[in-house]
Amino acid sequence: MQALRTPDERFANLPGYSFEPHYTELAGLRIHHVDEGPRDAAPVLMLHGEPSWSFLYRKMIPLFAAAGHRAVAPDLVGFGRSDKPLRREDYSYQSHVDWMRAFLFEHLDLREITLVCQDWGGLIGLRLVAEHPERFARVVVANTLLPTGDQHPGPAFGAWLKFSQEAPELPVGMILDNATAVELSPEVRAAYDAPFPDESYKAGARQFPTLVPITPEDPAAPANRAAWESLRGFEKPFLIAFSDGDPITGAYRESFQQVPGSSGQAHTLIEGAGHFLQEDKGEELARVVNEFIARNP
Repeated sequence: MQALRTPDERFANLPGYSFEPHYTELAGLRIHHVDEGPRDAAPVLMLHGEPSWSFLYRKMIPLFAAAGHRAVAPDLVGFGRSDKPLRREDYSYQSHVDWMRAFLFEHLDLREITLVCQDWGGLIGLRLVAEHPERFARVVVANTLLPTGDQHPGPAFGAWLKFSQEAPELPVGMILDNATAVELSPEVRAAYDAPFPDESYKAGARQFPTLVPITPEDPAAPANRAAWESLRGFEKPFLIAFSDGDPITGAYRESFQQVPGSSGQAHTLIEGAGHFLQEDKGEELARVVNEFIARNP
């Protein structure tokens, strides 16, 4: 598999992101992750989505570490400081689940995980929860979904899918800016563009929208249906922390109430935040997660 590697100098002096990089070689690919806080503490695992990277969690990582948690934030293959397979055909929903499974469990051997997942971080992370519930202690879902293809994600996703496939250039920083409630500074927009020196690095970013199951016949639909069956038996603490301004995933917030572990939890709707609520209200979301962990030791 041919892959591109973003030059390190692209990641120099990013605002609020001075974390030491950590790399793992996996099946010929280098995967990057942030790893802050005590290594012997239970991990808070933050999974990002499309087309962001671990920079999205920069406001939250220090707050988890300060609370005594191990803060782990990987870059998905194709994003951030991780390697980027060159061909779109090298990306599939299942390959991302498999890459993260091998990285998180076989290489880092994470256990007693508190998962914080948003966007594609949920599509991948919730599959891992469903298939390996013994690895997880708690789950926080934030502006995400686990589609089976039995329901179309809606017009906002349809517009995003069309744009992502037809735009001659994929303006990642602008996409993040358009999906937040606050206006991002030029420096922050540039940080979201940093992993992609040119369009050749964006095969994963281009392919991801097409991998969301939107028909019952989608290759990922059976595995996601099986995941829902597993989650309907998941009784560990499960928190729903969506924002009030996400046109893409907002309609799916109530679907997570069918997870037994959500019963009796202090679910929250974070106000004044868009799809990328970590950017808009990262400190507030981190506080919500820390309080959730403290209430559910």
